[in-house]
Amino acid sequence: MRIAVVFDSAGTLLRMYRVAKNIETGEYLEEVVTTELVGKKPYCAILVMQVDSNRLVDCPPQMLISGFIKEYNIDLEVGCSRAQIDKQTAFSAVQNDARAKMKDLQDVMAAVKKRCKDIFYMGVGLIIDVEKKNIPYVICTGGRVYSSSPSVIKTLNEMSVDAYIASGDSMRNLGALANKVDVPIERVFEIATPHKKEEIVKNLKKQYDKVVMVGDGINDILAMRAADLGVLSIQQSGECLPMLREEADVVIRDIKEIVGVVEKLAKP
Repeated sequence: MRIAVVFDSAGTLLRMYRVAKNIETGEYLEEVVTTELVGKKPYCAILVMQVDSNRLVDCPPQMLISGFIKEYNIDLEVGCSRAQIDKQTAFSAVQNDARAKMKDLQDVMAAVKKRCKDIFYMGVGLIIDVEKKNIPYVICTGGRVYSSSPSVIKTLNEMSVDAYIASGDSMRNLGALANKVDVPIERVFEIATPHKKEEIVKNLKKQYDKVVMVGDGINDILAMRAADLGVLSIQQSGECLPMLREEADVVIRDIKEIVGVVEKLAKP
């Protein structure tokens, strides 16, 4: 039997540290769930900035983020949104913003570095409000690989089970993760929105006898529904939200448990 396991990255293969900053109030939100911020309004979206975070440190603090993106031709990708928001609309909202500054990004980066000493990689992003055409939050995410993640992928490989990664993150970070856990780069899907993850699972079902989706949040629900087996990881949160529990076929507290789950699935 040919089996594929699709992993989300954040909270599944990686322990994540997220900090958001409210541009209007200056308030910091630690351990924030970005999808919840986006879910507050129908026309909000998370934008992933395609830029090396180290490049942001030396920028003038008072420079507008919109000005930095325009001047240096920084690419933006829509990572997650309740409504369908295209790239051009998202970019227009960013360019209209006159509040969010590079200092705001530098602040959240410093906050993540303070929390996560053994940081594996760092990514930055924006939450936009398309109706108001502004940036209400900036976000920084730092991650470290769970100690068991490489050995889990190795064991799956030895079982002739193909591992994939489908994440809302960019290849800039996912490439390093794939190398760390030994997943071939051709099996890594970047900027994977909930609908894209669902599509990935459906396409893999044409190639494999069984497809397993392993995720940890509401952005994984569609893919979990589409999979032959939906696995919810609560390793990071320790909590199992009722809505997610209803959608999952299996709940795991440690990534190591996925090996047993796949072994059971493979039995005739």
